Amino acid sequence: MNYQETTQWMFNQLPMYQTQGATAYKEDLNNTQELIQHLDNPHQNLKCIHIAGTNGKGSTSHMLASILQEAGYRVGLYTSPHLKDYRERIKINGQEISEDFVCEFITKNKPFFESHDISFFEMSVGLAFEYFNSQKVDFAIIEVGMGGRLDATNIITPILSVITNIGLDHTQFLGNTLEKIAHEKAGIIKPKIPVVIGEFTPETKAVFIHKANECHSPIYFASQNIETVYPSDLLGDYQKHNIKTVLQAIKVLNDSKLLTITDNNCKTGLMNTIKNTGLLGRWHQIDANPKTICDTAHNKEGLSIVINQIQKEQFETLHIVFGVVNDKNLEAILPLLPKNAKYYFSKPNNPRGLPVNILEQKANEHQLKGNSYPSITEAYRHAKENAKETDFIYIGGSTFVVAEII
Repeated sequence: MNYQETTQWMFNQLPMYQTQGATAYKEDLNNTQELIQHLDNPHQNLKCIHIAGTNGKGSTSHMLASILQEAGYRVGLYTSPHLKDYRERIKINGQEISEDFVCEFITKNKPFFESHDISFFEMSVGLAFEYFNSQKVDFAIIEVGMGGRLDATNIITPILSVITNIGLDHTQFLGNTLEKIAHEKAGIIKPKIPVVIGEFTPETKAVFIHKANECHSPIYFASQNIETVYPSDLLGDYQKHNIKTVLQAIKVLNDSKLLTITDNNCKTGLMNTIKNTGLLGRWHQIDANPKTICDTAHNKEGLSIVINQIQKEQFETLHIVFGVVNDKNLEAILPLLPKNAKYYFSKPNNPRGLPVNILEQKANEHQLKGNSYPSITEAYRHAKENAKETDFIYIGGSTFVVAEII
């Protein structure tokens, strides 16, 4: 199989959370354990930093990787989902895994995948560990896919665990309270391994402290400990929280003597995150006249910060291109959106995309007025045609919406 055939088989042949939702979620790590043993445990040769959280884990992972790269380390980075190409998920020093490596890995292990019902995400995790091990990276930054305790990445014993924040997302899998979701995220805390917490509430802090004490793990709260924040090329008001988390993580790693990172490494790494890692879709400006921003924020916590930042912009009319997937809590999201904007509704090109007629109906119930379009690109085209140079266009609601525009 060539690369296109290989990735198509991966997407269509096996369950994948991004397209199928609940049916792709497995409630134990047995499959991953069997897979990783079949691969001869490549993860055991890696020094991993494990990152979980409702929002910000992607930005945090990429900023950490950039700083380590600036310090001269060879850094593996595993994240999800991708925007345009599957290979975005697996990088070393900003360079995507080769098409050949993906094809060879799948071809070699395809009989095992089929006979053991290995999921899309499980095989992706196995591929990342195999690749990082073969390429002898100094450190591997591993982003959790969803949750933590039962996530396929949670077979590692990292040198550091990081939890960015907790919000009510994926509640059908992780629980419908902050405490329950915090319990799932806290599942990445390992015995005697330090853990950095980014943002917290009184409810989630208690969960993290309990788990850390149970594991005899040192725990650090970045928002309490870090005062000086360096600027980053990742724009967006929400990044200041992620930067504090990153700087706390660097301090813990420096104190552990496992590496040496200077303040200059931190400053240059943060200012060159996009260049060093290729991260896209975070308060990402794609046009200037009118100013056009797309952002992958897709839940209440993330969207509330983005909408607040939009309100700080100077413009005459706000145009919003918007689409969501079908498991989002619209009753939590839609009240956040400004009523005085012009809306361009559409369904993301994904099996989990919410039909546009349902989205428009729900939006109208919240006095959000606009028109529906057959695709995100068509919606964006109409927004550009209608907007003046002094207006502002925002594109968001889902990672898949942003992926169709970038």
